[in-house]
Amino acid sequence: MKFVSYYKDSKFRVGILVNDVVIDVEEGSASTGKKLPATMKELLEVWNESLSICESIVNNFHAGNTAGVNLDELKLGPPVPYPTSCRDGYAFRQHVATARRNRGVPMIPEFDQYPVFYFTNHNAIYGGGDLIVETDHLQKLDFELEAAIVIGRHGRNIKSYEADNYIAGYMIMNDFSARVLQMEEMLLNLGPAKGKDFATAIGPVLVTPDELENRKVTTPYGDKYDLEMKAYHNGRLISEGNLKQMDWTFAEIIERASYGVDLYPGDIIGSGTVGTGCYLELNGTAALNAKEKGEEFTPVWLAEGDDIELQIEGLGRLKNTIRRAVDDYSLLARKKMNP
Repeated sequence: MKFVSYYKDSKFRVGILVNDVVIDVEEGSASTGKKLPATMKELLEVWNESLSICESIVNNFHAGNTAGVNLDELKLGPPVPYPTSCRDGYAFRQHVATARRNRGVPMIPEFDQYPVFYFTNHNAIYGGGDLIVETDHLQKLDFELEAAIVIGRHGRNIKSYEADNYIAGYMIMNDFSARVLQMEEMLLNLGPAKGKDFATAIGPVLVTPDELENRKVTTPYGDKYDLEMKAYHNGRLISEGNLKQMDWTFAEIIERASYGVDLYPGDIIGSGTVGTGCYLELNGTAALNAKEKGEEFTPVWLAEGDDIELQIEGLGRLKNTIRRAVDDYSLLARKKMNP
């Protein structure tokens, strides 16, 4: 099944997407004789118990016993509004190796020993549509082409061989990055913070694993999926990859994330950037190639008014338009001078 969250009366409600029609879960559950909650957050808390009821809702819709609303009449938000947490992984070796090569440093061997992740701002989660950013964010504003999972069961110390059972579904993720802010603060070795905490886009739908069964690649360390990934900047294709290229599976990331820690329904975990899936990597590679040829190269970044659209096979297309905030306020301009 495919789930969306949409606005109604200034609130998010969860719906099931069937072709181009959205069936409200709470309203549709009345036709089954059961009562399901109105929001994705509440639905995830009873996820496994609710899936069979949701299947009945879809069956009743096909039988004409439940109504729906055309998708183009609704305004979608992120499929999982107000997640309980948001982590982002580092699962694609190609991205890491290329980015390090472009900086003139060798590949770090620890990448192949254990999966890593960082926490990003779970209160700055957006869906598609306009994305309002501040002045400093527009200094080397970047996209990151990723997939993400949503946890559907509480767990702790989850082993990788059972971790896929904790995944409620998959989404597209765009981990927006303000590279000037990010690179400046990472000189202090505290990881990404202000360069990342302003916006992460997810959506447009949450797709349950059964929908992707025919594209599943089974490994001893958890499932992967053979899904093409693409990014378009103002309609121009700039990046291509595949989700099966993850060198660390989501199951392995879950295993590490849950070590000594409780994971809860509604937690989001991103895959990290697919190879070629951001301008930081693309610009670095293009600059090296231009240098070898004795040519000039001008880096490309996202600008005000630009569209960035991510597409993952089976998960849909997530499109954002960059808008500048009305208040022209710069944090970079407030740096203290050296004594």
